[in-house]
Amino acid sequence: MPKISVEIPQELLDDLDGHVGDDGKFVNRSDAIRASIRKTLDILDEIDDRHDRLETEE
Repeated sequence: MPKISVEIPQELLDDLDGHVGDDGKFVNRSDAIRASIRKTLDILDEIDDRHDRLETEE
């Protein structure tokens, strides 16, 4: 799996960390970020679909 590096504001990192760990929804930051990216891409696909902007494979 490729690794990437991103810069994010401390406030977002603190919020993210609140969802990570034994009491959180995610095991680690990477899992949380992957889930967030997937969710965001799904939402963008839904918006594109509503506006007939999705390319379909034929």
